[in-house]
Amino acid sequence: MTGLAMAAALIAAPSFAAPAADAPDPAADLKAFQKYFRDKFPKVKFEDFVNGPYSMDEGLYRQWKEKEEFPPYEFALDLGKELMAKPFGNGKTLADCFPNKGVGIRQDYPYFDTEQGKVVTLELAVNQCREANGEPPYSYVKDEMAAVTAYMAFTSRGKPFDVKIPDDPRALAAYENGKRYFYTRRGQLNFSCATCHVQSPGERIRAEVLAPALGILNAMPIYRSEWSGMGTTSRRFTSCNSQVRGVPLKPQDEDYRDLEYYLSYVSNGLPISGPGARP
Repeated sequence: MTGLAMAAALIAAPSFAAPAADAPDPAADLKAFQKYFRDKFPKVKFEDFVNGPYSMDEGLYRQWKEKEEFPPYEFALDLGKELMAKPFGNGKTLADCFPNKGVGIRQDYPYFDTEQGKVVTLELAVNQCREANGEPPYSYVKDEMAAVTAYMAFTSRGKPFDVKIPDDPRALAAYENGKRYFYTRRGQLNFSCATCHVQSPGERIRAEVLAPALGILNAMPIYRSEWSGMGTTSRRFTSCNSQVRGVPLKPQDEDYRDLEYYLSYVSNGLPISGPGARP
């Protein structure tokens, strides 16, 4: 990145990031967040924000449409479907842990579980199911976890995110913590998540076109060419921390789960498009 680009990236976060002293108002955040991106990219259809960098660049969009004819994540869908139905040692299956056998429910995750007192992501729910049935957990970053969540996302395509914040102060605190994490600078580059995905979407860092934060999780999990394979939301968060020369948190750390809660909530109304494919 050039010195000029670096300087531009380090400007203050947009005004809709309310001061911490303000009373939390997720509904107002959502409205302002979505308006910011609509105003910044007036030519992009609202539902197209889920296509990330492909919604920002016509050439990339054409390449993506061609790639979707033979998607690189197709192998993961077959494996994910198989793993959902594979019996555990006790005879139950992963599908038994979810409403409607896990089909068409991706848009409801993450959610705040009032009994556990924390945000439960789809990845966490998968491993909680496995461990409750005496099975070892999957890796949170790729392989079986990416395949299972890819299949679950694919069965939910077109359904809008519908993430709820219950009337529970702990849920609101989790949302606010995720928001805080999103706008907090970290690493040797002193970048926040917002530096790239709010201030600079559509611009390039080396060969990569930055995706807008609006709808960025709707396409998860994703196949990335640089990974030569699938990656989960956990993998995306940890790799972003590494790219700003920071120390990644443990996958499914509370801060990461709260970050996913915040980003999913402010993308409510946008359709599930996962699994996705990115450069």
